[in-house]
Amino acid sequence: MLTIGFIGAGTVGTALASSLPPKKYKVLAVHSRTPSSAQKLAQLVHGCQFCQTAQKVADAAELIFITTPDDVISKIASEVDWHEEQDVLHCSGAHSIDILEPARQCGANVGSIHPLQTFASINEAIKNLPGSTFALEADEPLLSRLKELASSLNGRCVELKPGDKVLYHTAAVFVSNYMVTLVKLALDLWKDFGVPAKESTESLLPLLKGTVNNIENIGLPNCLTGPIARGDLGTIDKHLNALKAIGSPLLTTYQELGLQTISIALAKGKIDADRAEELKALLKGQDRK
Repeated sequence: MLTIGFIGAGTVGTALASSLPPKKYKVLAVHSRTPSSAQKLAQLVHGCQFCQTAQKVADAAELIFITTPDDVISKIASEVDWHEEQDVLHCSGAHSIDILEPARQCGANVGSIHPLQTFASINEAIKNLPGSTFALEADEPLLSRLKELASSLNGRCVELKPGDKVLYHTAAVFVSNYMVTLVKLALDLWKDFGVPAKESTESLLPLLKGTVNNIENIGLPNCLTGPIARGDLGTIDKHLNALKAIGSPLLTTYQELGLQTISIALAKGKIDADRAEELKALLKGQDRK
């Protein structure tokens, strides 16, 4: 049974520590710069002990997760005296494993495992984590151990090379964070015709869930619906005029997203190249012929 330690007891660390199957992984120790967070994690995981220092965690376990905020990872890596052949991981979505170089110089195996999931709260994170994709960066034999760990969480893996991480994380921001922003922008428009945020959220959620369902079950590009998918110039023109009439700052956002959507509509095959050019002209504010 592999022994595990956590340095950092925030949402990610707590969700991982709570989700690892205890028959395969023994979470022994946790440290956090916020002792109360580490103590809560220790209470959640049977047999896990709160440690006063990061060094004590490193001394206690074979595999150490550094699940601190990103800007603290390199500090932890450089301050701890790691052991030869020990596995040291971080869970940052944006950083490569080069920030763990001090641990590598101590003889440790270094790697990165990033759960491609949203971590808004501990309870929701624990529910969402199983079945997620895990982005891995490591050399063998650690890479195989990380694949096994992801499999134990019913997850799938994607292997990243040095230099891939930033674009990988940028894509995640588009899918997760900016989806939240788009919903907020939609709620703002509903305010303009007098619907409170709670009611508009409840109204839009089935549409949002249906869209995600279509992406999963129909896939791109065929899941695209709406006026650009249909090449409906008149409807798009109405949208643009309505946004102009209320002086909405969302006009340029609508135009840019629309322009990005045209290629999906073309791939779906419901519009031809001529209609695509008309859509581009309309969204760019050019005169229609």
